[in-house]
Amino acid sequence: MHRQAVESSMIRSVGYDPDRQILEIEFVKSGDVYQYRDVPKPVYQELLAATSHGQYFQARIRGEYRYQKLAHH
Repeated sequence: MHRQAVESSMIRSVGYDPDRQILEIEFVKSGDVYQYRDVPKPVYQELLAATSHGQYFQARIRGEYRYQKLAHH
């Protein structure tokens, strides 16, 4: 999945697959990549548009959607 870089101290990049409703987030500190499942497209769009991507993630995504950590490449 293609991810685009974002300006955030917490999140390095964000990608989205609208067909499968999968949100992919790469974190700055760990470098880990997580996929969040069943995320509606508006949530992805709001994340990108948010003044603080990290705060939006904490408030609206973390703990709200099933996720899996991807293996490091």
